[in-house]
Amino acid sequence: MKKADIGMIGIAVMGQSLTLNMESKGFTVSVYDLDPEKSVKAFVEGRAAGKNIVGTYSLSEFVDSLEKPRRIMMMIRAGKPVDDYIEKLIPLLDEGDILIDGGNSHFPDTIRRTKYLESKGLLYVGSGVSGGEEGALKGPSLMPGGSPEAWEHIKPIFQAICAKVEGDTPCCEWVGEDGAGHFVKMVHNGIEYGDMQLICEAYQLMKDCLGMSPEEMHEVFAAWNKTELDSYLIEITADILGYKDENGEITVDHILDTAGQKGTGKWTAVAALDEGVPLTLIGEAVFARCLSAMKNERVEASKLFPKEIPQFEGDKAEFIENIRKALYASKIISYAQGYTLMRTAAKTYGWNLNYGGIALMWRGGCIIRSVFLGKIKEAFEKNPELENLLMDDYFAETIKTLVPAWREVVAYAVKSGVPAPAFASALSYFDGYTTERLPANLLQAQRDYFGAHTYERIDQPRGVMFHTDWTGFGSGASASSYNA
Repeated sequence: MKKADIGMIGIAVMGQSLTLNMESKGFTVSVYDLDPEKSVKAFVEGRAAGKNIVGTYSLSEFVDSLEKPRRIMMMIRAGKPVDDYIEKLIPLLDEGDILIDGGNSHFPDTIRRTKYLESKGLLYVGSGVSGGEEGALKGPSLMPGGSPEAWEHIKPIFQAICAKVEGDTPCCEWVGEDGAGHFVKMVHNGIEYGDMQLICEAYQLMKDCLGMSPEEMHEVFAAWNKTELDSYLIEITADILGYKDENGEITVDHILDTAGQKGTGKWTAVAALDEGVPLTLIGEAVFARCLSAMKNERVEASKLFPKEIPQFEGDKAEFIENIRKALYASKIISYAQGYTLMRTAAKTYGWNLNYGGIALMWRGGCIIRSVFLGKIKEAFEKNPELENLLMDDYFAETIKTLVPAWREVVAYAVKSGVPAPAFASALSYFDGYTTERLPANLLQAQRDYFGAHTYERIDQPRGVMFHTDWTGFGSGASASSYNA
């Protein structure tokens, strides 16, 4: 009996879809699940019936069904379940076999697991998988990293099943060592948080300030999807705003305004804090979800602080266009911040990331796929050492044309009492990044005053530290200087 090309552990929604995708590209796939008698049997007799998909009912049977070196992909819950399966599999595997974690694992776990598996003579891959159920079935974006030796063995499968763009170019390439793949997927998810929050703020501005109906906003978002904002998230937003239930009512109006999250946005914000990178927009997007979850408190607070949003009296079409421009400008900032985080982390962890290649991987199959990513790819192809997207000619000139509308929208939201934290934080970042002299000189004086933390002077070389006895009662000693 011919052995399977790859094995899949975990056949819930994503595992099933990836398995069917692999089989459709000519690969034989073995499957196993925690409850094989129920889930494996149902799958092989249902969606997988008549296909080159082999159901197995014990881990040893599963491992024995695979061609060597064995390629085993796990699509299971991140955290302890991954470690548990690793421990169960190690005694059954041979040197050179490959374990692939396709879940949303935290990148430090992937760094640890790669080192651990390599010490056992095995290879480990942590791969981002983006695109949801449909993407997994028809072509996801895949972001593999881990043991470099594993790439030649999984490349034929991964590049066969992933999305394709620009003349059949695969949205999958080797990202880097140990946790690089999962780190890039984490940043992808953080940017996804930002994109979604920006769209929601545009929606609320149109709804509350302009009094637009969902049907009217459906038309606006559909039109926006034919501009620079052409993307999956704008497309589905148009679909959502036009969707009616069996009673002919707009469904989105009946959905409770409390957002959930699984943690990858939070991880991105925490990683930015660890790296000292101002990832302000994504941070605000995470906090906006946290604030939305405080529904009962918000209801009570709205009674204590009632407000009436003034009716917009200007040119409605012009303001809608200003919102579009503010959304595009803020989106540029979000990606600029995300790429800065990846560049900084690459130095910390010793990863050799291909930033243009990452934009290409995100160009198709994934949730944040958009035409816009092609411009990012071009920017890094032109200058692989680009420190910030805002310093690229295209993005610099584009932002300059968007700033006036961006300021109008943020100012109007503030004056009207409509929350727009992502729009506003993006603009504040832009203003800070483009300001030659910030008030941090005063901040450093304050730190030196109360804690003798020292400061640098503009008339002296960088790195030479000074301390002032501001009160005349100081000891003359200064604290050591370091960045947390």
